[in-house]
Amino acid sequence: MPPLRLLTFLRVCGATLITMQMQDTSQRRSFWLWLSLAGGAVVVLVGILWGLALWSARGDTANGTFSFRSNRIAVIDVTGVILSPDEIDRQLEQYSNDSSIKAILLHINSPGGGAAASQEIYHEVMHIRGQHKKYIAASIESVGASGAYYIASATNRIYANQASVVGSIGVIAQWVNYGGLLQWAKLKDVTLKAGALKDAGSPTRDMTPQEQAYLQGLIDNMHQQFIDDVAKGRKLPVTQIQPLATGQVWTGQQALPLHLIDNVGGFQFALHQVALDVGIQGEPTLVRQEKPHRSLLADLIGADARSLVPTPETLLDQAPGFYTMWR
Repeated sequence: MPPLRLLTFLRVCGATLITMQMQDTSQRRSFWLWLSLAGGAVVVLVGILWGLALWSARGDTANGTFSFRSNRIAVIDVTGVILSPDEIDRQLEQYSNDSSIKAILLHINSPGGGAAASQEIYHEVMHIRGQHKKYIAASIESVGASGAYYIASATNRIYANQASVVGSIGVIAQWVNYGGLLQWAKLKDVTLKAGALKDAGSPTRDMTPQEQAYLQGLIDNMHQQFIDDVAKGRKLPVTQIQPLATGQVWTGQQALPLHLIDNVGGFQFALHQVALDVGIQGEPTLVRQEKPHRSLLADLIGADARSLVPTPETLLDQAPGFYTMWR
């Protein structure tokens, strides 16, 4: 082969080898690039799934462990005198809209409270039970009377201890008549009004027969609403609840044959029964709001002085109030 042709051939071969090396290098870089992108995508996906798992386990309190949305039961404490529905309604709404919550258990230890407040919570429970189709039960600890029983009657099932106090289907209105104190102190009440019954129930004087009939009519109407709602919640005829609506209470043991409750047992028994009812396998995970801790000193410092020492303002505040409360 002539030298010129040989030189040309070697140049072509060299260029081909260089091109092949460049293509090989490019392919290797492309492979590692795609491998890196795939690995990064896997890491991101794992991070998202882990974040969702942590989010789904928020609020769980069972042994301080996380849960993956399979066995969650929300517990709402209904304790003390019920004067406002706001906090309980807020929790009910929160848990009813949470698809990870399989059931709600009301843990009740209350003598009742304001008639309207108790009724409002009752209607919220009925809404959750009917519209949201969320299973909701009540566990009565020591007392579940009057307004507290009003609320419990809206649930799917009611549990109570044998010695729990249950019932008190009634309405009461009480206030202090301090007219004699005003006379003793040589003070005179001055009231201007438009409407014969505008100051009915004034604590500064005795009621007239007309005023007494008027206020009794309000109480009787609220009482009948209470009876009707209990019958609706318990899915019993009104005629079966009416004889029990004397305002009296029964023990859990006595209440069972009266169909005021569904089963005798404490909180743990109720919890496991609810878990079985909604198909939870194993120990349920509890979700509940943390209670704010206040020291006795803080309570004393933060107490309203008017509640400790009677003043003219507190006396004037003694207007009739209507309560579904056991006393």
